[in-house]
Amino acid sequence: MDRPHSTISPHFMNLAILGLLAVLLMFLGLGSMGLTDRDEGRNAEAGREMLETGDWISPTFNYEPRFAKPVLVYWLMSLSYRSFGVDEFSARLPSAVFGLGLILLQYLFLSRFFGRAVGLFGALMLLLNIQIIGLGRMVLTDSVLIFFTTLSLFSFWLGFQGRSNERWWRWVFYLSMAMATLAKGPVGFLVPLVTVALYLTATRQWRRFWEETSPLAGSLLFAAVALPCYAVMWSIHGAQYAASAQANTVGRFLNPMEGHGFTVLFYVPVLLLGFFPWSGWLPFAWVDAYRSWRQARRRTTDEPSTPERPSIELEWFAAAWVLGVLVFFTLSSTRLAHYIGPLFPAAALLTATYWHRSLFDPDIKGRRASIHTMMATGYVLAIAFASLPSLYPSFAGKLTKEFPLATTIGLGSGPYLAATVLLIGMALVGYFGLSDERRGGAFWAAGASIALVMLIVLQLVVPGVNRYFISPPQTLSYTAGVNLAPTDRLIVYGSTRPSNAFYARRKVIFVSEGEEATIRQALAEPGQTMVVLPETYESKLPPEAKTLVPILKQYGYVLLATRPMVTVPDHATQRPVGTMPAH
Repeated sequence: MDRPHSTISPHFMNLAILGLLAVLLMFLGLGSMGLTDRDEGRNAEAGREMLETGDWISPTFNYEPRFAKPVLVYWLMSLSYRSFGVDEFSARLPSAVFGLGLILLQYLFLSRFFGRAVGLFGALMLLLNIQIIGLGRMVLTDSVLIFFTTLSLFSFWLGFQGRSNERWWRWVFYLSMAMATLAKGPVGFLVPLVTVALYLTATRQWRRFWEETSPLAGSLLFAAVALPCYAVMWSIHGAQYAASAQANTVGRFLNPMEGHGFTVLFYVPVLLLGFFPWSGWLPFAWVDAYRSWRQARRRTTDEPSTPERPSIELEWFAAAWVLGVLVFFTLSSTRLAHYIGPLFPAAALLTATYWHRSLFDPDIKGRRASIHTMMATGYVLAIAFASLPSLYPSFAGKLTKEFPLATTIGLGSGPYLAATVLLIGMALVGYFGLSDERRGGAFWAAGASIALVMLIVLQLVVPGVNRYFISPPQTLSYTAGVNLAPTDRLIVYGSTRPSNAFYARRKVIFVSEGEEATIRQALAEPGQTMVVLPETYESKLPPEAKTLVPILKQYGYVLLATRPMVTVPDHATQRPVGTMPAH
């Protein structure tokens, strides 16, 4: 009797596995943590105000123009708010959805050129790292940006090096650059263009590019999609918008903004830790891709890649992608950890192909060294996790200005559990990876380790951080928003926390230390005034504020009001951490 054959294709199974794991890591508890400040708070509130005002062209924060980011992500958030309500989950949903889309896109592209095994390895490596999981769970523009820059570069490859019937992908290349530009500005087209330019220069294919990829028509398509929003903003806001756009593009590149300068080597540890555990293999994979490409060029005098070895050229394209993005953002004077996110898909491609070859080729260079590098990085991280609870008291005092109870709160068992998982996981990586017979198990040990660490952080560490450090002023701002009339005033005194505006759902007067005259002026006006501040700041209030009545206290923060009787919602004293009911 013939055995029944499964009707489920391997591709579908792989996509289902990737989708389920991505949903677990990116969607689980997505709305359970309050918005972090400052970018999450600003972005989420800008999207909420767009929905409230119905102005779909000019983003605002605190009802004042916000020119720092283009409009696409705010559109996505507004759509999410309209569909699911205004809360943290809806604010973060676009990032999670595009993060999921990125993983599936990675698998489909890699499996097309390298087969299902490499496709699965590459997609899992792109998912199972700290950076991509973090960006997929935050109200930032980067998850959307990375999706479209990746789609743009994959489309370039399909249109330039794919089959003749795939040349139409070149239009997706230009269209995706336009969408990336609408997500985060000029970096949306600079990342793909830097990568393509470096690759074409190294492979001497500029003439072919000009002949086959329709750059003039493509540029017109790009301009037709990306420029209208910018042109309308300029026509509405004029010189104010132009000056802000220049400061947030050229100015950000030439001068460090908001103290984010750091050293030129800043992205070395960022890449090492952000792409962990696969960062241990990345340097060896990059060198191997370059060496293979150089050898292939010496063997042929016609095309840079031969039909028998098309993967060599694609791996070198990914190597140029990693190098170009890393150098570009290193040259920028403003440096932040998430800026290099667009290189992660290429890094995962390189490490996946290198790893797959190392399973069958005992002569591939760096096999054992890559395992040792991964293990060493993991052990350093384990030591860091294990040391956190004992080191925390030594710097907790410096946090009290931002978080009043910092010195009284411990970190719990989460760091110790994470350290234990890493120690065991890296030992298993060595056990499997340093043996030719068991080498394949190293990938699964490394992947399971980082997945468990992320789940430990999300389930054991984040709730405590949220309850004591993030949520308290947000709860008080929510209570104030329920009670204040449109003509009343809400003051947030102390450190500027943009998320307070999101929870209050109204304009907030942010007052820093030394600007107490603003509080005196507000108290002199008719109507109700409320003040959210750390309890340690009460002594710094002006004399006119001594008549304010404490209404509600939350873990070192207090809500003061000019009237002693207000409505304190049940949600303010018993609301689940990270939720914000409608009002």
